Amino acid sequence: MMELLISTFYELIESVSEKNAGKIFPYVMTFFLFILISNWSGLIPGFSTIGFFIKEAGHETEFVPIMRNATSDANLTFALALISLFATHMLSIQAIGLRDYLGKFFSFNPILLFVGLLEIVSEFTKVVSLSFRLFGNIYAGEVVLHTISSIFAFIFPLPFLSLEIIVGLVQALVFSLLTMVFMAVLMTPHHTEAKH
Repeated sequence: MMELLISTFYELIESVSEKNAGKIFPYVMTFFLFILISNWSGLIPGFSTIGFFIKEAGHETEFVPIMRNATSDANLTFALALISLFATHMLSIQAIGLRDYLGKFFSFNPILLFVGLLEIVSEFTKVVSLSFRLFGNIYAGEVVLHTISSIFAFIFPLPFLSLEIIVGLVQALVFSLLTMVFMAVLMTPHHTEAKH
């Protein structure tokens, strides 16, 4: 199964960026496997349910679980998005050189300069988009499962668990494939983009 998964991902990356597939693949595959395992680990019985209550002024106020789903924390998803952004720009500089890389963002032509500045803004919005999409979906699923499980103990939560398995897979795919596309686009020189 792992061999099939890895070869499928590699072939997909080759179809998008044949020349740079070997450089992009380790990042995309690592993101996919790490996020998938993190997403699915929250479905193991005991995660988010075994913990303790914090006491304030003698009253139990907040339940703190001992183990939590890693991707239901905004800090982790934000860190993954920053790693994705940093790796994308690092690979772009290595692939096309510093001059062509800076040429994507800065130009003496006022219109291209404006477009380049919009591109810089879009790079920061990619971080927000990647991190909050993953965090929001996984955290929402965790809240739904907690709510349903506290109302109905048996059978009724099973469809929601099945849905969370699918959501965990889809979110891992979305994050890793968007990273692949961002890398492939930034690793393509301007003159090559114009020919296509």
